[in-house]
Amino acid sequence: MKENKYDDPEFFDRYSRMPRSQGGLDAAGEWPALRAMLPPLDGKRVLDLGCGYGWHARYAREQGAASVLAIDLSEKMLERARELTDDPAIDFRRGAIEDIAFLPGEFDVVLSSLAFHYVGDFAAAAVKVHDALADGGSFVFSVEHPIFTALPAQDWQYGTNGEKLHWPVDRYHDQGLRSARFLGSDVIKYHRTVSTYLNALLAAGFSIRQLSELAPTAEMLERNPAWAEEARRPMFFLIAADKTGRR
Repeated sequence: MKENKYDDPEFFDRYSRMPRSQGGLDAAGEWPALRAMLPPLDGKRVLDLGCGYGWHARYAREQGAASVLAIDLSEKMLERARELTDDPAIDFRRGAIEDIAFLPGEFDVVLSSLAFHYVGDFAAAAVKVHDALADGGSFVFSVEHPIFTALPAQDWQYGTNGEKLHWPVDRYHDQGLRSARFLGSDVIKYHRTVSTYLNALLAAGFSIRQLSELAPTAEMLERNPAWAEEARRPMFFLIAADKTGRR
């Protein structure tokens, strides 16, 4: 199911007022960890899947990437990305991650931020990404952590005085569609386990290079005390995988 919630005017307006929408990469707490997992980008051909406002695409070019193809399903996202970008080497193109089809070895790096939990068949997408990468290429992406996506409510268990008691985890191995509440709307996401993510990458032919469940650092807590919640349960899952040879 390819849901395009971000082209709903009211939903997009609410999304546009989020701190990370206004502050870009500096306002994305997981960005330093994701950035550290990227390979050198100088001279690389980069594919950005679920590009949103184009923050990562522009960063890649700032780091010397030869070209960036940035794909998103939302026309409103792409419209904002084009408004923020003045670089002919970045090609913003509308499309669904499920439908990507590229020449073998067309890219050196594929990156994606918080998009694959909207994709129903991650295993098929991983195979397509593997085929689109040149040998030695890297696939670096973030998703909502499976502990975070297991229950549709995606919320704490509260005490009688509204205090956050704990983060409930249930139906963890019951993988598939979840109708989650996000920015006041019901949004379709897909829950899968940590092992499902990793086994899909291994089956596609990738070598896992690095994982992160993003425990908050002292610097993160100093900048935003709300990150203390991430010490109680992980919200993000970051993966760096490399194409070390053909399947």
